[in-house]
Amino acid sequence: MSSSWWSAIADSATSWSFRSGAERDPDRLAYRRSVIGIGLRVAVVSAALVIAIVLLVVGYVLWQLTPGQLHETPGPTDVHITLDTVDLSIAVLGVGGLAIALAGIAAWVIARRAVLPIAEAARMQRTFVADASHELRTPLTVLHARVQRLRMMTPADDARRAVVDELQGDTRVLIDIVNDLLDAAAGSEATGGVADLDVALITLERDMSVLAAERQVHLTVGRAEPGRAGPVLAVSETQLRRCLVALTDNAIGHTRPDGNVSVRVRADGPSVTIRVGDDGPGITGIAPTRVFDRFAHGTPTATAGAAGTRTGYGIGLALVRDIAVRAGGDVTVERTGSDGTVFALRLPVVQPDGPGHEREDR
Repeated sequence: MSSSWWSAIADSATSWSFRSGAERDPDRLAYRRSVIGIGLRVAVVSAALVIAIVLLVVGYVLWQLTPGQLHETPGPTDVHITLDTVDLSIAVLGVGGLAIALAGIAAWVIARRAVLPIAEAARMQRTFVADASHELRTPLTVLHARVQRLRMMTPADDARRAVVDELQGDTRVLIDIVNDLLDAAAGSEATGGVADLDVALITLERDMSVLAAERQVHLTVGRAEPGRAGPVLAVSETQLRRCLVALTDNAIGHTRPDGNVSVRVRADGPSVTIRVGDDGPGITGIAPTRVFDRFAHGTPTATAGAAGTRTGYGIGLALVRDIAVRAGGDVTVERTGSDGTVFALRLPVVQPDGPGHEREDR
């Protein structure tokens, strides 16, 4: 059975196991999926062994029922036993089914115990994120207040006023990020807040073009056509910004000089899919499905020139997944290979486009 079939079965079983509704905690989803995946594999192997034993027993019984065996005269030291084939078959099948069920239950219990250390490690990570974010709130609030005072002291016609305004916006973004990290550490669902996708894409292009130019990468950001209102997504502006920046920064960092990074948008009914693609060497050294695990690393990609060797901390993509899942969306590796990688971020729409308005990949 291929890995895609395993993933589909594990995902279906994981969704069914959360009977209270859709689970929005990506860590719980990952743990439950690991437990179910291990249990399924052990159960399948056990079932194969039990079925093989049952077939051997049935084959032996059938062999013993051949005319030659039935009319064979027992020797003085032989013990002649008569068995009912129907009862024997029922007994063998019953014992085999019970063995398979017990093996599956045992595998599930063992798997749960096996992932407990992982769950504890994730809990400690969340605690650290919560503590660090909490400690940053006060200094950032003070910094924002001082920037506001500086803005009030800077005349509107002063050439430095534009820089002060941008600095005030940056401090506000930092405060929002810290607050969002605290919500994520608490396992809260993404509630409240909406974001205009076109505005976020314009900001993304403005900010990330600087980094792309530094790394000699060509960045193309597609957005809504002029005169048409862009979709409004069910995430806050800060959350959407974090997702777009993390995915685009990851793509730029893994693209060689003179390479290309594109951001495309497509409306899919009640959701919008944002695809961030590059023409880098692809994901190597790690399974594509694991790049969203915290602190997961693939093989570093060597990029010539000023960019040097791209390394990361394995946190950015995990935070993107956290935001997407809590908002009711998803993020996946749609394609990866020697010709590049495409990440697909799906987020729910608050206000869908008007009738007859269809958005294609741009």
